[in-house]
Amino acid sequence: MPSRPATSVFSAAFVRTAEGWAGAEVDLSEVEIADDLGDAVQEHLGLDGDELAILCVEAEDEWFAIVRYDGDEEPRAFLSDAQAGRGDALAELFTELAGAALNNDGVDVGVHPVGDLDLLTDLGLSADELLELSMEEGVLPADTLSVIAERLAFADQLDRLR
Repeated sequence: MPSRPATSVFSAAFVRTAEGWAGAEVDLSEVEIADDLGDAVQEHLGLDGDELAILCVEAEDEWFAIVRYDGDEEPRAFLSDAQAGRGDALAELFTELAGAALNNDGVDVGVHPVGDLDLLTDLGLSADELLELSMEEGVLPADTLSVIAERLAFADQLDRLR
């Protein structure tokens, strides 16, 4: 696995409860394989496995990822840029989870979001809106995640954790 760059990464997970959303910062420093992501979310939120949980990760001004865990279903993932995985071990895990192949020809082909564009549709954010937000030029990943959190009604939790 490629070494991790010195990029600053923030990650937090949110679980939907009867009272609304609850969140916790998630340490991903020990994550080595895609399954470790789910284990970290479960551990930091104290989940029993049946809840709906959303993992949000941002890497400075480089990329963001969202993973949806819904009970026993396979996790659904979205990554703001498929090429983020080149040279970044954590982003490579999200690329894998999103079902994307890396473009290893060394050519920068621009931002290409990958993964399940519909993973938040039933929560109030359509695939078109997610795509539009992720490709908006000049907007930092942290700002994009703030807009998404606002739309899904856990912005206060996200702000509290930052």
